Amino acid sequence: MSTYITIIIAAVLTNNFVLSKFYGICPFLGVSKKLDSSVGMGAAVIFVMLCASIVTYPIYHLLLKPLELTYLRTVAFILIIAVFVQLLEIMMKKLMPPLYRTLGIYLPLITTNCAVLGVTIMNIDDGYSFGQSLVNAGFSGLGFALAMLIFSGVRSRVDDAEENSPKLFRGIPATLIAAAIVSMSFLGFGGIGQ
Repeated sequence: MSTYITIIIAAVLTNNFVLSKFYGICPFLGVSKKLDSSVGMGAAVIFVMLCASIVTYPIYHLLLKPLELTYLRTVAFILIIAVFVQLLEIMMKKLMPPLYRTLGIYLPLITTNCAVLGVTIMNIDDGYSFGQSLVNAGFSGLGFALAMLIFSGVRSRVDDAEENSPKLFRGIPATLIAAAIVSMSFLGFGGIGQ
């Protein structure tokens, strides 16, 4: 049980994919302008991380490893992730058109989101069991969503104060500085769960 608690704390706080490992920065910076799009992207990443982990774990352990094809895991995992992203895109287009339009190009970019690929590879490299892999994937997605939500609030404040800031820092520079400060705030969680 303590292993699962350690995995949860690490996935959400100490090893947060966006704020500690800097994975998934593209959707983090691109979609975090509004709270609703941040929530939608966070939910989409959680879904894809969980589904990809459910499928990649047995494929690696039951197919690639016994056949000594482990060198194909990155390609296989990306293909599996792409299938789930396409499924998600079809479902969103049909069931949630406003969110689909809000996420725009960033929804298909989940396929190349290194946070999603990173969690599937991390599950294998860290020697997690199937249950531990699912917990890690779900809470890593939750950590991604948490980072998106926090940063959407920070970013709205940065955008509101843009006219009072020096011209040199307006736009992307101010956004990157704000992201660095938010990232540094997560360093305080470094000793938890060890």
